[in-house]
Order: sequence, then C-alpha cells, then structure tokens
Amino acid sequence: MNIIRFSDLCAQGKVAGKRVFIRADLNVPLRPHAPPLRGSLPPEGAQSGLGRPGAGPNDPVWEISEDTRIRASIPAIKMALDAGAAVMVTSHLGRPTEGEFKPADSLGPVAQRMGELLGRDVPLISHWVDGFKVNGQPLQPAQVVLLENCRVNKGEKKNDEGLARKMAALCDIFVHDAFGTAHRAEASTYGIAQYAPIACAGPLLAAEMDAITKALAHPKRPLVAIVAGSKVSTKLTILESLASKVDQLIVGGGIANTFMLAAGLKIGKSLAEADLVDKARSVIDAMKARNVAVPIPIDVVTAKAFAADAKATIKLAADVADDDLILDIGPQTAALLATQLKAAGTIVWNGPVGVFEFPAFENGTKVIAHAIADSSAFSIAGGGDTLAAIAKYGIEEQIDYISTGGGAFLEVLEGKTLPAFEILQKRAAG
Repeated sequence: MNIIRFSDLCAQGKVAGKRVFIRADLNVPLRPHAPPLRGSLPPEGAQSGLGRPGAGPNDPVWEISEDTRIRASIPAIKMALDAGAAVMVTSHLGRPTEGEFKPADSLGPVAQRMGELLGRDVPLISHWVDGFKVNGQPLQPAQVVLLENCRVNKGEKKNDEGLARKMAALCDIFVHDAFGTAHRAEASTYGIAQYAPIACAGPLLAAEMDAITKALAHPKRPLVAIVAGSKVSTKLTILESLASKVDQLIVGGGIANTFMLAAGLKIGKSLAEADLVDKARSVIDAMKARNVAVPIPIDVVTAKAFAADAKATIKLAADVADDDLILDIGPQTAALLATQLKAAGTIVWNGPVGVFEFPAFENGTKVIAHAIADSSAFSIAGGGDTLAAIAKYGIEEQIDYISTGGGAFLEVLEGKTLPAFEILQKRAAG
C-alpha cells in the first residue's frame, strides 16, 4: 500500500521543528469514582488515571478502567518528540453531542495517564480549533499537548470542510494513528488529511495496514478465517466475501447455530436467525463450489437456561432437544478445528465460538485460542470479544498481530477500502 509513513519522515529528518498533529484512538472506558468529601485532600499515592475534568468539588471523579489504547498511542508521540516536533494529539471519547461539552466527555483522565506514561506533564487544551497557546506561548518543539475531545466540535462527524481546514491549519504534518476510526470519514480523520501540508500514517496505523495486507492480500496458505458472534446479519457480507478468499471458514456462536439450521439440524431454542438460513446455505454452497466445507459442529454443549451456573450437557449435534440452548461447540468439534488451525498458514480470528465468559461453556473458545497460539501460522485477531478471550487465556504474545480496531477490522474483512487508507494513498500519490 503506497502511503507516507511517519517513521520514514522522522528518519529523513523532515520532522524537526514541525507542528505535528496526531489523531490517536484514546477512546478508553471510564467509570465514575466516588467524589472526595468537600474540603478533603486526595489520598497519598492516589490511583493513576483519575481525573476531574471541569468538575466541581463534589462532582464525580472519572477513572480509566482499561488503558490499552493510551499505551498503544505512546510510540507515535515519542517518535514525534524524539524527532524534535511540536506535538498535538487528539481523540474522540465516548459519544458526546456536538457543541455540548460535558465533564464526562473530557480527555482529562487520559491526559493524566498519558503524562504518567511519557514521564512529563501533558497539558489539556480546550477550545483549540481556532488556534491555541500554552502558557501564553505558541506550542514549541519537544512540547506535547492533548487537544480536548474532537467529537465535541460541531461538524466533526459530518466531515465539515470548514472544520477540517481549521484543523489542518494547526499543523505542518498530520499523522493518522487511529485504526479504530479508519472506517469513518470524519473531520479529524479524513478532512484534515485532505488539507494538511503532509498527511501520513503513524506507526500503529501502518502496522495495521501491514498486518492486514499480509493476512488477506498476500497470505501464506492455507488461509483460515474464524468468524463468530451472535448474529449472521451483522457479519453476512463478511462471510460472503471470505467465502471466495479463504481455504477454510469456521463459524461459531449464534452464527454457527444459523448454519446448523441450514444444514438441516435442530438447535432447540438457541439463538439463531431463521430468516437468514438461505443466506447461510449460499455461503456453504460457495465454499463447496471451491471444494471446501464449512465445518458444522458434530457435538455441542447445551443448557436449559442462559446462566453461568446452568448445568452443561455435552451431546451430539443431532441430539439437541427442543428446550436446549447451544452455548458452545463440543470437545470433538473443538479438537477437529484445532487440528485444522495448527496446519494453517494464516489465521484471521474474529469472535469467540461459545459463551466463554461462563466457565462451563468456555472450552471451545479456549481450545481454539490455544490452537491458534500453538500454530506456526501468521495470526491476526480483532474485535472486542476476541481480545477479551486472548487476554483471558494469556496468549497475547503468541498472536502475531492484535488489531486495535473493531468496526474497521470487520470492514477490512468485508473487503472494503477504508476511508483512512484511501485518503492517505491519494496524498502519497500527490
């Protein structure tokens, strides 16, 4: 993919003294922390990642509950600072109403945590679109600031040209480093890239591009895709697209139940989409036309209720009762799939194959996860539930690439060209 890489600009000495605008993905989960009593002092050694953006003395303190995205943003920021740039970073957080700032929308806790990771103060700048100063002075080389939640700005989501041009005027180099937003053409992701003097990919975005290209455009065969989740409808176009590309297509979760219906099996009262059985059958037929089968579970783990303490029963897929809920694939099915995965050349994983949050119904996902970890294949994984499973089974180091994008990752699997990739390629071409 022909794009300008920020790492190359730094290596070429083209960043020193420049104003660098980094669009990061700092959309971390926050939770309210109990407010201190009026007039009290914060406890010594207070927990990191706490912030009280724009809050009164008894308003909630907001606490970061998971900081992976902040940590993932640090390499680009350090790269820019080490190159002698004046660095500004922004991100969206949550789903704010444009033009209506609320304390819960603030990047204050993020600024604090970012400062801890960088070992320096990171000022948080509000009302920055029309220009800003730091302590009365323009932003200087080797300084870094965090610009308040970009999605509060009017026109952000609709990629307003006026807003995008104002953002572009703030910088000499725009760095897109937020793969999680790469599927959205917004002012801070697409518009600014149109109008900034230079637009390039940051190290995180470039790594995503490289991993996706390796996995899908130039894969080592056999290419195996695991697509799981609750509904076929949300991933139907992905399944249809992959059916023409992959050497093995594994379906799991509620999607597998719909495919079981398509194969003529009973699924009891399990989650499925009966109106999409024909679509599932067409995917099966498309794979069959290429002499490849979509593996249908031969055994399953069932329960009478969807609950962590429900009694788990292993049975053949053909023996599912009318009042059964299928909550996982069975051990025979898991073993067969594990064997296929260990022989793969490339593995793309999106979604757990069962209700892995419940110990009685986690075996299928656990076996799949460890099979991928043990495989010599190049593996790329994405999606929130997938990342949770990877963390649960401690296999982060065994997955070759863990994608930071949810919707963006799915759209790439679907075969779409993401807006971020499109505009960066255009800018690289001149």
